[in-house]
Amino acid sequence: MKKKPLTGLKVLELGQLIAGPSAGRLFAEFGAEVIKVENPANGDPIRKWRVVENGTSLWWYVQARNKKSITLDLKQEEGQDIIKKLALEVDIVIENFRPGTLEKWGIGYEQLKEINPGLIMVRISGYGQDGPYRDKAGFGSIGEAMGGLRHLTGYPDRPPTRVGISIGDSISALYAVIGALMAVYHRDLQGTGQGQMVDVALYESVFSFMESMLPEYDRAGVIRERTGSILPGITPSNTYECKDGKYIVIGANGDGIFRRLMEAIGRPEFASDPRFQNNATRSEFASLLDSTIEQWTQALNLAEALKILDEAKVPAGSIYSIEDIVADPHYNAREMIEEVLVDGIGKLKVPGIVPKLSETPGSIDWAGPKLGQHNEEVLVNTLKLGQEEINSLIEKGIIGR
Repeated sequence: MKKKPLTGLKVLELGQLIAGPSAGRLFAEFGAEVIKVENPANGDPIRKWRVVENGTSLWWYVQARNKKSITLDLKQEEGQDIIKKLALEVDIVIENFRPGTLEKWGIGYEQLKEINPGLIMVRISGYGQDGPYRDKAGFGSIGEAMGGLRHLTGYPDRPPTRVGISIGDSISALYAVIGALMAVYHRDLQGTGQGQMVDVALYESVFSFMESMLPEYDRAGVIRERTGSILPGITPSNTYECKDGKYIVIGANGDGIFRRLMEAIGRPEFASDPRFQNNATRSEFASLLDSTIEQWTQALNLAEALKILDEAKVPAGSIYSIEDIVADPHYNAREMIEEVLVDGIGKLKVPGIVPKLSETPGSIDWAGPKLGQHNEEVLVNTLKLGQEEINSLIEKGIIGR
């Protein structure tokens, strides 16, 4: 097996639920040793979220794959002392508690920095580590709302809706990993030896994805609103119904692609019409173009429409359910449907690794661990704690049994 790109990097994950652990998962998939710290009583709440089998959430086996699990009560001094010892052994600490929580426990960035000046701490929170909203409770859903995404999601005649996944948390996790690797580069490749804090706010992560929304408001007073399945000013790009009641997504906003689309649907006069020669002028006639395209799709079954558009090299696709995804040959050819062995369950299908690296690819080495599965490995092998000390920690409830 090829060596992974983050082999040798050590990460301590103190967060729970989605944003922090999603960042930890990305590190673990590409070779970093990720030690996840969980509460001894019941662990990360995501262990019990959504569909549970054999006592554990199926989501857990994806979210915590390749990680090591140890249990510590961070509210007790001896648990905090173990974190301080681990801070000497790791490169990166990930946390997503409310700002000030780790400081209250004596293990905030400034406190751990004194122990290990090269430490990089990634802090994910609702509103960031400073500012007037710093102390407000924040979740990914609130970040999506405040960041502008929810205002744009849905149809104009209905209330704002949400994307069906925790997209705000996932975006923040990506920024957390990017920021941490930038900090590693600065510390190690530029030779400074200096760690730093990476401050990721959920609402800012979402806001950064809002494309031209801010400058358009600043210069033209435009306030983007919900537009359903279309993208304003990007024409044609929409969802169209087919004869069999299924839907096809067509993106033909490039000038050359638009002309190929018009030829493919039997409207060559639109391909040469001066009104439709560029995106700006086409967007003035978006309704006309969409109705014209849908007249064509409604005369064909989905598979027939896709075949014609594929041959014309027009970007088009059906809207996949998870059943469609699992059956799709391209997903399988790209190893995006993998299987892992899980104790008490057997083989479990899980999403594959993204991105694909040609020389040092990531991999799934094991599914999410049992609660405290790596206590002995980390506390004995890494921190060299004796059995008597470990027994004392167990009796006091600092670590689980």
